[in-house]
Parts: sequence; structure tokens; C-alpha cells
Amino acid sequence: MTSLTLSACQTASKIDTDASSSSLETVDAVEADIVDADPERLGFIDSVPVIDSSLEESTDPEANTEEATDQEPVVAVSKPKAPDDIWDRIRAGYQLDLDIDRPRLSSQLRWFSSHPSYLDRVSKRGERYLYYIVDELEKAGIPTEIALLPIVESGFDPFGYSHGRASGPWQFIPSTGQMYGLDQTWWYDGRRDIIGSTQAAIAYLTRLHKMFDGNWYHALASYNSGEGTVMRAIRKNRKAGKPTDFWSLDLPKETRAYVPKLIALAKIIKNPEKYNYSTYFIPNKPYFDVVNIGGQLDLAQAAEMAGVSIDEVYLLNPGFNQWATSPDGPHRLLMPVGKAKQFRTKLAEIPPQDRVTWVRYTVKAGDSLLLIAKQHNTTAGVLQNVNKISSSLIRVGQELMIPVAGNNIESYTLSSHQRLLAKQSRAPTRNRIKINYTVKSGDSLWLIANKYETDSKTLARWNSMGLADPLMPGQKLVVWLQPKESTNTNSTRSVMKKVVYTIRSGESLALVANKFKVSVNDIRSWNPKVASQKYVQPGDKVTLLINVVGG
Repeated sequence: MTSLTLSACQTASKIDTDASSSSLETVDAVEADIVDADPERLGFIDSVPVIDSSLEESTDPEANTEEATDQEPVVAVSKPKAPDDIWDRIRAGYQLDLDIDRPRLSSQLRWFSSHPSYLDRVSKRGERYLYYIVDELEKAGIPTEIALLPIVESGFDPFGYSHGRASGPWQFIPSTGQMYGLDQTWWYDGRRDIIGSTQAAIAYLTRLHKMFDGNWYHALASYNSGEGTVMRAIRKNRKAGKPTDFWSLDLPKETRAYVPKLIALAKIIKNPEKYNYSTYFIPNKPYFDVVNIGGQLDLAQAAEMAGVSIDEVYLLNPGFNQWATSPDGPHRLLMPVGKAKQFRTKLAEIPPQDRVTWVRYTVKAGDSLLLIAKQHNTTAGVLQNVNKISSSLIRVGQELMIPVAGNNIESYTLSSHQRLLAKQSRAPTRNRIKINYTVKSGDSLWLIANKYETDSKTLARWNSMGLADPLMPGQKLVVWLQPKESTNTNSTRSVMKKVVYTIRSGESLALVANKFKVSVNDIRSWNPKVASQKYVQPGDKVTLLINVVGG
């Protein structure tokens, strides 16, 4: 029964029965319904500089001929020349029946073929990963069309996170990720690990393919909505005497579009000229090499040793959440093939104690292990481990060794914390006012969203959360308030500006509200910190949204 509740990318609970519970908010989730490009759909990966071709240079190019080594006349044996472009290799491994004409498929074909810039963008995102994925699919005997599945799932954004709590390029939800060995800790999330998640996706898809007697479309539908959902739909049709092929099944709306998206992409890649598209060239050769690092390592230090940017290290190793690799492993880093040798050499030269930066901390009155860990951007478990403490009890005057980031924490731009800050700083539209909200005991996404006249899904998206993610007291959220329409009948238009006003001696919120022609309630909703005070004090700053045209 446990197996029937699994799915890779959809939550088992009915969080939102009408909307997708796995499609990303940061990439094109319902492609056929979108007309205009939306900046919100660009992933973090799009802000990273284009790939430097020098990073891809391999020191072991594949030989094209084999020669005899004895004294007899040499006979050159020609090997088939490998394609130069990864797309040619993908086409050669097609196995699915693409000779299909269905309205659901036609709508997806129209959308993808009319958005070539989107196809280019996701291709550039996937350039680092496609060779490895195709290689592993071929080894497993899986159709190479499946290499396009991360486009459907995440738009090849390894940091993609859905409101259904699915994460990574293959969009595993927490429970299915754990079933397939993808650990999820403060330090590391295996669902975003390129090697780990790809191996898990292959294992899960292989199991589904066998479960559905070799029917890949049923297997793919199950990957999206769970095998139990597809099995029930098949039994229902069988009982009613109806066909049980994918196109005849009564499946969730998202799943009904999911398989057609993959087929549409496969058809376009198979014959791009037919759809007036030219594929973005991706070399058919390894982009990265796997380096055994043997223990925890600061990622900024790794980048410096390899001679690459810190962003490049995170993009190849997106499973690491923090400023260093996880102390519990995996103890490996992916590095561009052209930089791996240099990285191995420099890694061998540094002593183990220099792999991360350490500080000596003396425990003060009022300290706790949890508080010290939070102050130093680590966990209580790590402090217990490195200081050989069996419990959370510490005493005043005790000295602790604490691993810390070697660089300024802001320089780790693609760490989990910095990605969240970047997401929370991006206004969804112009003239929105940003509210910093601190979660209180008893809060829920619904309660906070209702307070600020928005919805839970939108609030979760602003804060890179899933709808089922727990809220903790003290957690910082952002709310982007929509300015209300001006009630000034003398003004035919409004231009809203954000103003930060400093309270002066003798002023109250009522006086400020009257001065700027806004309500006291608006000021309180825009400034939760001030709203929690009984009185405002001279020097307090309040943020106001003012209609500068309407007076």
C-alpha cells in the first residue's frame, strides 16, 4: 500500500485539487495558458554568466580509432563517430511512440513552438547536466526522450521549488525523495543533487515502467500524480468497458497536460525545422568530473582552488544548502572537466584542519547550543559533533570550536539563505510595498495571507515555500501589498510612490495619516513593527505608499 501513495512530483494530500501541486512557480508551469513572458518565471540560474567553453575542455578526448599492437600489418578499425551535438545523441535514443495527433498535444506544440526563447533558456540551464543525464539513461536502457523531463518538471532549474514541496531538477517531494535515498538536512538536499536525483529518477521510472507492463505513458503519468492515481483510473475505465490508454484515462488536470508536454518537446527536438526552431548547440561531451573530497569543505575555498566562480560550484552542486559541503557527506564535488585536475592537486596540498575556517568561542551566561549555532550559521548537531558533546548542556566558560564561512556570507550567492533573500527582495510588480513580517506562535500561511488580503499560494511563492511547509515563531516572511485605488475624485489617475517617513516630536500615526491622506490602518498594515507598539516615538520610521498625483 505504501507504494501506491508515492509520486515524484505531486503531494499525496489534497492541498489544491484544481491546481497543479508540483509545477514550479519560477518556471513556465502551465505552458499552454501563458501568452507573454513573465520575469517571475526566470530562475536564479538565468542570472549566472554564460558557460565558459574553457571549463568544458577534457584532458581525455575519446579516441576515434583502435589499432593493433602486434607486429602484423596495422589495420585501422574505424569506430562510429559520436555526434558533436547532444541533441543528435538524444534523437538517436528515442523509443516512445511520437506519431500521435491529439488536441492536448497540439496545444502544447503550439505553445512551445511559439516560444523559442523559452526553449533556448531551458537548454542553456540544462547545458551543465544533459550529457550526464543522457549517459545514465542510455546505461539504464531508458528512452532518451526522458532527458527532456526536467524541462517539464523544473525548466532545468536545480533550485526550483514548488508550492507542493517538490524540489530539484526532477522535482521530488520529500517523502518520495527519502524513499529513494535522497537525504534532506539543513546542510544538504539530495533532491537537488544532480547525480543523486538523476539516479533516483531513473530508479523510480524503471520501477513504474515495470509496474505498468512496459507502458511508458502510464509510467510518466504516475511519476507526476502517483501510481495509485493512475491505477484507479485504469480500473475505473476497465470496469466501464472503456479503453485504458493514457489519453482515455480520467486523470488530474495537471497530469493530463504533463505527458503531452514531454511528447511535444520530443517532437520539436526530433524535427526542429518543422516547427521553425533551431536547437541551442550543446557539446556531446562531459561537462563535469566527480572529485572525491574526503570530508567537509568550504565552497568558496573550493571555487578558489578550482579557479571557477562560487556560482559555478553551486550550479554543479546545488544539493549543498549552506556555505560548505555537508559534514555527513556526500563527500564529493562536481567540477568542470577542465578544472578538475587543478582542483585535485590543490586539494591534496591543504591540511584537513584548513578545509574550513574555525573560530574559538567561550560560552557566556544565557548562551545555549542552539543560540550559538544560529549566531554562527550552523547547527547544534554540528557543534555537538565537532566538540564531542553528548548532550545539549553547556557551561559558562566552556570553549567551543565552531566551523564558519571563510568568506563574507553574502558572497555565497546561491546558498539557501541568500537565494531566499534574493527571492524576497524581488517585487512581483511595480509599486508594490514590501512588508517584513515576523511569524508569531499560532500563525499559519492562511491567517497571514488573509490579514494582508492575499492568498496562501501567493504568500508561499513570495517566500520560496511550499503550502505544507511549517512556520516557526521568529521566521521572517515578506508580503508585497497591492496599493489600493485612490478614492480622490479630483484625480483621474494615480502614481504610487513608496516613502519612508521619520516620526517627529509630537506626531502620532493619526497626524501622519492625515498629512499624507492615508488611513491609520493602512500605516499599521504597512509597518507591522510600528503597529505592535502602543505609541510611536520620535525617530521611528514608517513606510508609506503615497499617490503623488492624487495629492
